[in-house]
Amino acid sequence: MKKTALLFPNLCLILLLMAACSPKTTLPTLDPNIQIQQAVAETLAAIPTATPYTPPTPFPSATPISLAGVFCEYQFCIGHPNNMAFYDHMAALNQLTPSAYNNGFLAAYQIPTMVINFIWLQAPGTSDPQFLLETLLDDQADTKNGTFDVKLIRGMNVMYVPITTTISEVPFGAIAAWTCGDRVFAWKVYTPQAETAGPLFEEALARFTCN
Repeated sequence: MKKTALLFPNLCLILLLMAACSPKTTLPTLDPNIQIQQAVAETLAAIPTATPYTPPTPFPSATPISLAGVFCEYQFCIGHPNNMAFYDHMAALNQLTPSAYNNGFLAAYQIPTMVINFIWLQAPGTSDPQFLLETLLDDQADTKNGTFDVKLIRGMNVMYVPITTTISEVPFGAIAAWTCGDRVFAWKVYTPQAETAGPLFEEALARFTCN
């Protein structure tokens, strides 16, 4: 028992001496530049990302002319009174055969003061529109009042003549026809007064375009 008591202090002394003589372990020193880079990276990662910029919504450009009183379809446009509107007369007669680029029939009514009919036909190479004018002329109700007035308007051969009709509410009017591109167009109006037909046609043709 005495021998064991003497051995324990000696063992502790040996362990202390070994610890004192062993080489000291030092922690590695970080490069300050690396520490700064890490701090910057962590700061940037913590910043909330910005909401992506929404590009502006494109809006249609302004129309060069007012669309009030203009019919545009089948690759042409034509003017008409603001208080009237064309409808597809061919589709009204038969939904299976509506108007198209190559031929069509439009009508507009303001009963009992005005009726407008408008037809077209694809006829490549045709420069004389009289045949379509005669087609639109009603042999039972219309009578040409004088001779054709033929003019070259904006590069189009235009024929125009006043008419009288047997329709009591609209006994006067006019009929016209012209060529544009590979099509021939014809227009007719019935009115209560003879003097209103001419200005109506001029307004319609002034806003006419075709492709």
